[in-house]
Amino acid sequence: MLNIMEQKLDTDPVLGSGNELPGLTAAEAAKRLERDGPNTRSARRKKTALKIFANQFHDVMVMILLISTVISVLLGRYTDAVPIIAVVIINSFLGFIQEYRCEKTIERLQEMTAPTARVCRSGRTAVIPAAEVVSGDVFRLEAGDRVPADGFIISCRSLCCDESLLTGEAEPAAKRQRREETDLSAPGADYMVYMGTVVTKGTALVETTAVGRLTQMGKVSKMLEDIEEGPTPLQKKLSELGRTLALICIVICLIVFAAGLLRGEPLMDMVMTAITIAIAAIPEGLPAAVTIALALAVRKMLKRNALVHRLHSVETLGCATVICTDKTGTVTQNKMTVVKLTDSSGRALKSSEVKSSGSKAVKELLICGAMCSNALIEETRPSVIRKKVPMEKFRASGDPTECAISVFCAGCGILSVNTGFKRVDEIPFDSISRSMTVICQDDKGQKVSFKKGSAEVVTGECGLRLCDDGPVPFTAAEKLALLRVVDSLAGEGLRVLAFSELSGGQAVFLGLMAMQDPPRPEAAKAVRACEKAGITTVMITGDHKLTAGAIARQVGIMKNSGLILTGSELDRLTDEKLSDIISNCRVFARVTPAHKLRIVRAFKSRGNVVAMTGDGVNDAPAVKEADIGVSMGIQGTEVTKQAADVILLDDDFATLVKAVEEGRTIYYNIRKFVRYMISCNIGEVVTMFGGIMMGLPMVLLPAQILLVNLVTDSLPAVALGLEPSEDNVMSRSPRREEDSFFSGGLLWRIILRGLLIGICTLGTFTCILKSGCSLSVARTGALITLVMSQLIHVFECKSEEKTLFSVPYFSNPFLLFAVAVSSAALFAGIYVPALRNVFSAALPDLRSLGTALGFSFLVPVLSGLIYSRRKKPDTVLGAGPGFERRGRGERSV
Repeated sequence: MLNIMEQKLDTDPVLGSGNELPGLTAAEAAKRLERDGPNTRSARRKKTALKIFANQFHDVMVMILLISTVISVLLGRYTDAVPIIAVVIINSFLGFIQEYRCEKTIERLQEMTAPTARVCRSGRTAVIPAAEVVSGDVFRLEAGDRVPADGFIISCRSLCCDESLLTGEAEPAAKRQRREETDLSAPGADYMVYMGTVVTKGTALVETTAVGRLTQMGKVSKMLEDIEEGPTPLQKKLSELGRTLALICIVICLIVFAAGLLRGEPLMDMVMTAITIAIAAIPEGLPAAVTIALALAVRKMLKRNALVHRLHSVETLGCATVICTDKTGTVTQNKMTVVKLTDSSGRALKSSEVKSSGSKAVKELLICGAMCSNALIEETRPSVIRKKVPMEKFRASGDPTECAISVFCAGCGILSVNTGFKRVDEIPFDSISRSMTVICQDDKGQKVSFKKGSAEVVTGECGLRLCDDGPVPFTAAEKLALLRVVDSLAGEGLRVLAFSELSGGQAVFLGLMAMQDPPRPEAAKAVRACEKAGITTVMITGDHKLTAGAIARQVGIMKNSGLILTGSELDRLTDEKLSDIISNCRVFARVTPAHKLRIVRAFKSRGNVVAMTGDGVNDAPAVKEADIGVSMGIQGTEVTKQAADVILLDDDFATLVKAVEEGRTIYYNIRKFVRYMISCNIGEVVTMFGGIMMGLPMVLLPAQILLVNLVTDSLPAVALGLEPSEDNVMSRSPRREEDSFFSGGLLWRIILRGLLIGICTLGTFTCILKSGCSLSVARTGALITLVMSQLIHVFECKSEEKTLFSVPYFSNPFLLFAVAVSSAALFAGIYVPALRNVFSAALPDLRSLGTALGFSFLVPVLSGLIYSRRKKPDTVLGAGPGFERRGRGERSV
């Protein structure tokens, strides 16, 4: 359950000053939740522990084994039945533990990514899970929110909702306050909002009328039931591979079965042998192993503040070639501070000089700033205030830009409550108007509008500017000079906002405020890591071109040859022309959400795999269009979070880069354990099939094959999925999505390694048998070689570039533990008398043991010799400006 965050409010920005917040008490809300149940269309059917355990026995091959066990018991062959049932139970128990942990991880992810709602409870605004909203609750809405329940509108400002899910209408529906209407269940009413729809514009206060299945969305919930997440692309590939290998193994099993019968082996022995070979050889667990590995990776990424919304996103992250990132709060710290103020004449004042200036025009600018802010401000405790820093007397919560303005104005003695004005309405900021307007009323009842926004927009509307003596004409030359001041401030990396007032039908320019938002300390390092990894970083922002360029240069995104494009310049480019120059673009400024969508498509048209960050409601289309959609966890709107594949809980660009590194790591880890499992399976098949073809006695008995399967296929494979990142994982070029999973010669390496395991196992069996030892001792020696060569091979699989003699052995403690447990299980089956009888083993003498272990170590020696001179994969040491991917190649533009 999400922690409830509370905030005491004396007034409500929607209802207006002096209005008490409506809503239920916490106790009444708890009663209604108990009475009506959670506010969900349908509850996800959770898998119980018992069901997960029972599912372990639903596999066709396991069921065949259990049937064989029953037949063995009926025939009185208890020595065959005991080891089979023991191995099946142990394997099922291990599978249960892994799947149970995976299920719990997925449940936790769903809880963390569940929608939230801001409700009014006991006079406070509380952020709670949307599932806990009850009828009668009063909740707030603003642009970007997903409506948590059906309700009527108590009050609203410029509210529009996307109701296409219910109505099919593409255009957002305009909403109004409820007046005399009594029908609170009518669909499509303009005084109602509906569960699951999205607020595209404005703010509102709403009282809940229906929750859960009683909502309009709930009434059609059968058509909107949550679909189970399908298999990931990698799981599909491995499933196809598994089916191919299964077909091959079945053919081999039939050959082994027929050959054994022709040699006079007992029918039941050959049936059990064929079944156990199939169990050991068919990698039916690969897709499940991938899910477990992805879930473990998701849990690890969560610890690094990257919340993965969908499992398949982990795979795609490793393919990213372009990261399109926002500036504010992602590359920068989102800790705004007003450092300069400019009056309407262009005269600049430092923040420390404003209070003492005594200018009436500057005071009017401060009043405008205080009124054009929704930040909640309070006085700081005296013990934490430093002398001579009046701004530190106050702190604010809300939008960082508005917090900076409110704190600055308060430090200069101007608070919204002492301006002499009272808000009566608001036109919220949006990316189209690039401004915010508040309508206020003074003590005499006269209305005045205050506006803040981009300098180009605000100055363009003003025909007058305010001086201490009153308004004077604002000439074109003065506007041009002022915009040069804006460019100068923006060139210092400052964010500049302009302010004006509308009184008597005339727009009067008041001045500028310049805010500093320093880059995050780790941003430059993260950008360099991307460059080394062959990933191009692109900054997309609504800020001024020069501000964006200055910050981009500070963190290393912008180099000498990079281009900066503005939204207006994008509008003049065709899609084809944009696609031609996109590879040289490093910064996009003054862009709208529609521009972001074009930018994503342009990069994708050049063969790139694009990650796009977003936070606003209108960013959702671009986030969804990107190969990897990334939402901000702090500043992100609800709809963008739901559209995203990954949520950055700290809004930090460096966290996204770490997520890409983790995505690459998990992909390579999956390759590692797939390499391990399939080569070991091939080794087991070659051992049994080769023995039959060579005319040897049965090399391993069914119980011994099951023991091999138990000690090699479970813990070591899972442990490989937990391998830490290799040192050079971010020095390799991004893999292409269309690349085969077995690219880079992995398939031939798997086949060769499997052949070497099988041949060396047969070598052990033959040598011991010809030395005069019994058949039981020879089988025990073959068992030791087959298991130990696989446990040694697991260390080779730690790296595709290093041999057994150069890999870091101690980088993964769980792998060491897994190998130790598997080795102990093997030798317990040989040296513990009760288990030795179960697995039909024999005590080997020192020479036989030495032969078995010698052949085990011969496998990696031969493998190392074969690959010692192989060429290492190419790496990209820096993509640099103009890096792009076209089809299956790379080139510089």
